[in-house]
Amino acid sequence: MDHVVYVDVNAKELDLLSGKKTMIIRGAAGRKMPCGRVNENDVLYFINNNSEGMIRTSAKVKRVFNSERLKEDESNQLIDRNKDRLQLTKKQYDRWAGNRYLVLIEISDAQTVEPFRIDKSDYGNMDD
Repeated sequence: MDHVVYVDVNAKELDLLSGKKTMIIRGAAGRKMPCGRVNENDVLYFINNNSEGMIRTSAKVKRVFNSERLKEDESNQLIDRNKDRLQLTKKQYDRWAGNRYLVLIEISDAQTVEPFRIDKSDYGNMDD
């Protein structure tokens, strides 16, 4: 399956996908997408969260970890153990740390693609 992943333009996440960043994270207080929806060998298409609407990078899913309910310290420890692969800014760390449910998606074969636009009109929010 193919997935569109919004990344933080201010943290220059698309630049990090050139090799330093090999894992992305999503999380929430409750189970929600992409929990259980992303699988090994799926393809991710990355788009900045700045409304330009252009896909610029793709990667293959190498591994996925969907957490069970975590305590705050467990959530923080999980992120800390993966900090080298996640390459989070302080602001991003603060956003994800402490979430009860985390999804860690390890990627491989990140590559720049010929930019193309997606039609977001059918998506109510970034979780769609």
